This record gives sequence, C-alpha cells and structure tokens, in this order.
Amino acid sequence: RKRQRYVEKDGKCNVQHGNVRETYRYLTDIFTTLVDLKWRFSLLVFILAYAVTWLFFGLIWWFIAYCRGDLDHLEDHAWTPCVNNLNGFVSAFLFSIETETTIGYGHRVITDKCPEGIVLLLLQAILGSMVNAFMVGCMFVKISQPNKRAETLVFSSHAVVSLRDDRLCLMFRVGDLRDSHIVEASIRAKLIKSKQTQEGEFIPLDQTDLSVGFDTGDDRLFLVSPLIISHEIDERSPFWDVSRHQLEKDDFEIVVILEGMVEATGMTCQARSSYLADEVLWGHRFAPLLSLEEGFYEVDYGGFHETVPVPTPACSARQLVAAAARRDAHLYWSIPSRLDQP
Repeated sequence: RKRQRYVEKDGKCNVQHGNVRETYRYLTDIFTTLVDLKWRFSLLVFILAYAVTWLFFGLIWWFIAYCRGDLDHLEDHAWTPCVNNLNGFVSAFLFSIETETTIGYGHRVITDKCPEGIVLLLLQAILGSMVNAFMVGCMFVKISQPNKRAETLVFSSHAVVSLRDDRLCLMFRVGDLRDSHIVEASIRAKLIKSKQTQEGEFIPLDQTDLSVGFDTGDDRLFLVSPLIISHEIDERSPFWDVSRHQLEKDDFEIVVILEGMVEATGMTCQARSSYLADEVLWGHRFAPLLSLEEGFYEVDYGGFHETVPVPTPACSARQLVAAAARRDAHLYWSIPSRLDQP
C-alpha cells in the first residue's frame, strides 16, 4: 500500500482541519485571515469592500438630499442644496466615489449650508482612509509574500545512503536557482513514522529530529551553489539499526525544511519537501554538478537529481561499526610489538 504523504514534494502539507467549532478565532485575526485567502477570494473581498462602502455612503448622500427636499428643487436656482448638481441616486453614488477617492471633478460639490453633509463628509473621509489602509495593506502583504520564492529552491527527487569517511550517511541535495541568495539559510530534517509507546499509546505521526549538523553548525548554509546535506547515521540516529533489507520494507517519511531570509525583501522564506522510504536509494551518491570555467564556477542543473551507484555495505550502521571495531582489534593483536623483536 502506497503511503499517504504528510508533506508533498512541492512542500504542501496534506493536513486538513475539520470540525473546528471556534471559528470566531478567524475573525479576531481578520487581517491574517484575509491574507491567507486564495487570490480569487481576496480580489472579491477587495472589490466588495470598496463597492459596499461607496454604495452605503451614496445611499446616505441621496437620503440627505431627499429629506432636505433638494430633489424637489432641481430647477430652483434660488435653492441651496446640500450637494450641488446631485439629482438622483446615481449622482449621489458618483459623489460618494469622488469623496472617498479624493478625485474631485468639480461638478458636484458640498455646500456650507448643510451641517449634516459636512459631518458625513468627515465620517466618509476617515472611514474611507481606514478602508484604503486595511485593504491596500492586505494586498501588499499578499503580493509580497515570499511563498513564490520557495519555488526556486529545489530539493533532489531522491535521498541516498552511502559511505562518507567510512560512516553510513543519509544525504539529499538542495539548490537555489536564483542569483539573489537566501540569507541566514538553515536546514532541518524530521522523520515521520508511526510509533507505539511502552504504555501502549499509538502515535500515528511521531516526529523525530534527524541531525544534519546542528551541533557543528553545518545546518547553517551558504547556499550559493547546490549543497549535499548529510545526516550521519550514528547511535543517536533512528536509522542506527536499519539495514538495506529493512529499509526496503520500512514505512516512513523524511520531511526536510529549508528556511532563510529573502535577500531582496528581507522576509522569511520556507521551502519544504519529503522523501518516502522507496525514495531513499541505498548505495548511491549524487553526481557532481560544479565545474571550474575560465574565471567562474559553473553549475549544471541538468544533473541535479542524478545519482550514481557506489559500493556500500548492506548492513546497518551498528553492524558496520561493530565490524570495524573487530577488524581494528584483530589488526592490533596481529601486529607484533617492536619491543618483542630481537
């Protein structure tokens, strides 16, 4: 049975929240709610916010003109209306748009004989500025979100297990396609696997950290060219007892998370990907991409996902370390001491 991914290859999380009863919490943070909406809904809210505001105040301007009798004295030049040249709801609506957007065509203008109109003018100017600030702020934040920057951060399609300095390592490759760099880039890895505790509690999506150099600072990346991220399989690793045969039968997911600041905007960016058990290749190594040209280094992204098979023991890291210890002990006792030689 194919395992259901927790995180897709493109970084999308396959988690949906259901039966959320406290939906009022979304309204308490309405700004974030509007920013998180899909584009089609954001544009709809943006248009409705202005249209409803213009219609609402246009209706009030028309109501004031109707109550004062301005609509009954359209041809009476001796009559001083609240708003000059306001002869119906359409003109009231246009005057509302001109007032809120500060266009000021000069054809319709409020007079000084209408105190209620002056109050409404001040109210619409203040509320219109608030609507402008709120909606433009939402659209600006949505446009400047660094989500699309993550599209140019790439992860290798497979992870590999092979020897590095006589130690089994789990490795994957990351790269940045843009010339502008990710500042303060850092990488993390999580093992997602079901687990049952000693008390019998079943945890379907237990998360375990995979060390990718936090202790040594190797998780802080200078991502100018593609880098191979390595997790050394030692006694602290959850893969310490996993051999090649066990890996082929195991069921897990490795989620990798790359974070950093976008150099152009200074906003934080996060890119994610994942590897299932059948996407981890035992006994492979990533093909080299970097070549030295005249005056610069060139990266060939055509082979970014390419791997090559290399000789790798099929045993687990524990068995490999134990075999190396026995071999070293045998060599130590088999070499005669110089003190015993005549």
